[in-house]
Amino acid sequence: MTAEPYRPAYNPAFSRNDQSPIAQWFWTVDRALLGAALLLMSFGVALSFASSPAAILADESISDPFHYSWRMIVWAMGGAGAMLTMSLLSPRGVRRIAVLGLLGAIVVMAALPFIGDEVKGAARWINLGPFSLQPSEFAKPSLIVFAAWMFAEGQKGEGVPGVSIAFGFWALTVGLLLIQPDIGQTLLITTTFMCVFFMAGVPLKWMAVLAAAAAGGVVSLYFMFGHMRDRLSRFTNPETTDTHQIDRASEAISAGGLVGRGVGEGVMKRHVPDLHTDFIYSVGAEEFGLMLSLAIIGLYAFIVVRGMRRAMKLNDPFEQTAAAGLFVLIGLQASINVAVNLNLIPTKGMTLPFISYGGSSMLAMGLTMGLALALTRRRPGAYEPGVTLQDRRRILP
Repeated sequence: MTAEPYRPAYNPAFSRNDQSPIAQWFWTVDRALLGAALLLMSFGVALSFASSPAAILADESISDPFHYSWRMIVWAMGGAGAMLTMSLLSPRGVRRIAVLGLLGAIVVMAALPFIGDEVKGAARWINLGPFSLQPSEFAKPSLIVFAAWMFAEGQKGEGVPGVSIAFGFWALTVGLLLIQPDIGQTLLITTTFMCVFFMAGVPLKWMAVLAAAAAGGVVSLYFMFGHMRDRLSRFTNPETTDTHQIDRASEAISAGGLVGRGVGEGVMKRHVPDLHTDFIYSVGAEEFGLMLSLAIIGLYAFIVVRGMRRAMKLNDPFEQTAAAGLFVLIGLQASINVAVNLNLIPTKGMTLPFISYGGSSMLAMGLTMGLALALTRRRPGAYEPGVTLQDRRRILP
């Protein structure tokens, strides 16, 4: 009787015994958060096919009814690629990317008054041929990570003026945004920045002073920028001005009912300006109804709640505040977009993360989520109680 030939044990891809970087990433990244983000991107691609035929009616130079859909697929692939690539980084790599991203965004934003394309009275984009770049989208996650790093360094008591540096870069970023002008992004960045400052352990009396200063700043913006006064006027006195855009969006949401009109059966989307960008939520609500609307909101809530729970369990102060700040940024931007579509707040011109059409928005959201996933990975000592930063440095390769 002959002996059977030796057969090595089957070792499936991404087994726990596999020590390759990809396998280690697979077992340490939060796959539920990753899946939720990819699902939102899939919704964005699906809704682009519903909105593209109506969106091209505003541009007679476009003949392909699915012009925006094909481009959305490219942006979604780019956003997913950015998210996966960033999630492979170490905390040190996250800091480096944030510094480079912030400096690059500031340089481009400073050049916008001279080389930027003006759209609807604001110079927020730089034309790169077939692609228009909005640098403020990349400044948001970069500033949040950088600020968390500076706050953490300042707390070490080693003479680093982390708080002053963080506030200096925040002031520079906000100043460049106001030059464009972009009030919505200014308020979003400032609110998220203050949340990170609070999570870094700032005394409540400081936060009260900052909140009062922020309120005074908002009042000042009201008197400085006429378009801000116009938007507030349209919101508070809709009967005295043209509210066509938000009225059509509200009608689309109402017409959707529980399960929607059906795929491609939306009617109101033909009358909603910017339906494939800022008002994509209303398109989905009309064609797929309340069920899809709640599913989208539920996914954002899942990302924020699960992400914050993971972030708050981290041992390192930088990783904790940076990850939490990034999840707050995603949740706050999604909340603003949905609230505008529901006519709960004045229009802001802000995209719905992972879903709205736009290359800058999709790539920046992929970057944001990727950095958050990188910071919340289960590295040795990252979540174990009592493990200090010095211990982690000895554990990590």
